[in-house]
Amino acid sequence: MTEAVTGRHMPGAPCWVSLMVHGLATTQEFYGTLFGWEFRPGPQQLGPYVRALLDGKEIAGVGQLPPDRHLPIAWTPYLATDDAGVTAESVRSHGGTVGVGPIEAGDAGRMAICSDPTGAVFGIWQAATHPGTALAGTHGTPVWNELVTRETSVVGKFYAAVFGHEVETDVSAGPDLLTLHLEGRPVASVRGVGAALPRDRGPHWVTYFEVGDADESARLLTELGGHVLRPPRDDARGRAALVSDPEGAVFTIVTTAG
Repeated sequence: MTEAVTGRHMPGAPCWVSLMVHGLATTQEFYGTLFGWEFRPGPQQLGPYVRALLDGKEIAGVGQLPPDRHLPIAWTPYLATDDAGVTAESVRSHGGTVGVGPIEAGDAGRMAICSDPTGAVFGIWQAATHPGTALAGTHGTPVWNELVTRETSVVGKFYAAVFGHEVETDVSAGPDLLTLHLEGRPVASVRGVGAALPRDRGPHWVTYFEVGDADESARLLTELGGHVLRPPRDDARGRAALVSDPEGAVFTIVTTAG
C-alpha cells in the first residue's frame, strides 16, 4: 500500500536515509534499476549530492565522497529533531559523539552526523523546507531501521535519553531485541547479536527498503553487481534478505507481511 507522508516527522522518528559513495553515477544506475528511483540535485554543502524520488516524492539522499576519503560505505538513518543544536549537545552529554555539524543544508534544514556510545553512526535532521522521506509503503521506500549492536541495554538507554524513545523488550522476536516507540508507535529496533557482530563493521544501523517481491529483487540485485549476504527468508517483518550494493553498503530488502 502506498502511503504519502505529509508534514514534519515526529521528533525522534527516523525521517530520512542517506548514502555517501565513491561512484555517484554508477550508484544512481544501480538503485534506479533496483528501486525505480529517479534523481535530482540536492544541497551541495557536502559536495555532489542527489535526492532519490518516486512519483516525484523524495525518498533518500546519495552523495559522493571526496576521492581521498576512505570511509565505510553505509546507509545512514536520520532522526528528526526540532533543534539540531540541542540534540547534538544531548548526544555528547549522554556519551555519544558528534562528527559533523550541526551545519546548514541550504534552506532544507540543519543536520549533524553523530555516533552513539558504541560507535554506530546516525544523523539528526531539523527540517526547514525539506521534511524528509515523503512516501512509504511502496516498492523502493525505506520502511524500517534496526541498530545491530553487541548488546542492547546501554545503547537503548542512550536513545531513550536523547530522543525520548520508549523502550520495549521483545522476547518473542529474539533473545536481545528492543523496540523503540514514540507515543506508543514502534519506530525502530535495536538487536543485540553478541559475538556475531561483524568484526569489520562494529555496531551499525541497517535500513529496510520495501520491495514488491524479495526473491525477485534479490536476483535483480545480484545481476546489477550487488551481493546477497543472507538469502530471502520469512521473519517477523515479512520476507527479507540482507544485501549489499556494489560499493558494499549493507541494507535489507523486505516484502512486508500482510
